[in-house]
Amino acid sequence: MTLALTSLLASLPLVGAAAGGLGWRLSSMLLRPVRVVQYPERVLHAHDGQLCLAPSRWAELPGVWGLRWFEDGPGGRSDRMVIVGPPHPSGAGPAPGAGLAEPGAGPGGGSAGPGAGPAGPGAGPPVCRPVLAGAVPPAGTPVAFDAGLYDDPVALGLGFDTVAVRTPVGDCPAWLVPGVVDGSGAVDGAGPTWVVAVHGRGADRRECLRVLPTLHRLGLSVLAVSYRNDVGAPPSPDGHYHLGDTEWTDLEAAVGYAVAAGARRVVLYGWSMGAAITGAFLDRSPLADRVAAVVWDAPLLDWAATLRQQAALRGLPPWLTRLAVAATRLRIGIDFARFDLVRRPPATRPPTLLFHGTEDTAVPIGPARTLASAVHDSTAVRDSITGWPLRYVEVPGAEHTAAWNVDPAGYEDELVRFLGEHTGSAGGHAGFDLGTAAAGGVAQWHDGRRD
Repeated sequence: MTLALTSLLASLPLVGAAAGGLGWRLSSMLLRPVRVVQYPERVLHAHDGQLCLAPSRWAELPGVWGLRWFEDGPGGRSDRMVIVGPPHPSGAGPAPGAGLAEPGAGPGGGSAGPGAGPAGPGAGPPVCRPVLAGAVPPAGTPVAFDAGLYDDPVALGLGFDTVAVRTPVGDCPAWLVPGVVDGSGAVDGAGPTWVVAVHGRGADRRECLRVLPTLHRLGLSVLAVSYRNDVGAPPSPDGHYHLGDTEWTDLEAAVGYAVAAGARRVVLYGWSMGAAITGAFLDRSPLADRVAAVVWDAPLLDWAATLRQQAALRGLPPWLTRLAVAATRLRIGIDFARFDLVRRPPATRPPTLLFHGTEDTAVPIGPARTLASAVHDSTAVRDSITGWPLRYVEVPGAEHTAAWNVDPAGYEDELVRFLGEHTGSAGGHAGFDLGTAAAGGVAQWHDGRRD
């Protein structure tokens, strides 16, 4: 007994070191700005305007999606995209929750996609979706779902300039897309209201492209920003993401750029970790009073809750999550309590429109639901946030940042109504017409409100 007890005690430091190492490794996965694009889905065949995929949870997701694939040619490997519509009914698919998503990761645009680690192909009947636009990949091609459908504003017929925003770490590139200012189609990059669009972790400026036509027709100039550790932007001094704790200063520089260019008021539009960044800006920046409204899509409102969900999806024990949180706090000095926006709401709380999908495997929907309830109940949280003018729109069936994809017209209706009320902007939205696109083989936009 004495020998066994001695051996056990001697092994405890080794067990502790191993556990600490796992916590450090999980922390590194969170902080390291490395984007790995995977192609876990597979094309079975294509015919009569239909693309059929091997069954998987992602293959059966509702709505319109981009499918990203690559093609090898004489000039090397080229990245391709095909846009597909909703799947045809085919009976029961894999159980919901079978996928696993990185918080805010994406293939360079939509935060849900190859970087989100969707469940791969399984057994069962093919899942067929109508082809709306783009080159159709041949049978056997590996593909990845991408919530973003386009690569730059030109794909939408919109002019833009690439500008440099001077941030604390150096110049970060941004797209400046001027809005229409009158019925003649004239544009003006220095209109009174600018939208500053902030993408999520692992994504990029492509995140905003789905809503860009709507914002453009409303006469809103859009500044789609990048921040430290993005492709084409300077790295952070330590080479790590800081999960919004320093990135908000890059956003502050972008808001300052807009104000210097003539913006009298600003709308912040954040996806996933972009919401954490905008939340930190609203709490800490002296420019927060310039913000007239906020739009959040699948917002990361609580880092601790997000990490707990990610650990649970991976089958990891809660204590390991706590070690990863401790390691992350040690490495970048973040106070995770400041990123619980329900219990620690930002000091400045403009009117806010919040979209969240019920099938989000990257960022838990619970904090969004709690926040939506708390703004009407001062007893729900420690710090009263009663009176925060917040509208919550829950989208059934939507994955991470895919509320627009599930119902483009409905999403845009909510957006137009909200921005009209809080910025005075007016005009027909540019709705994505699935029926017309499917019939014509090309994605098309139409002006006018949804019936």
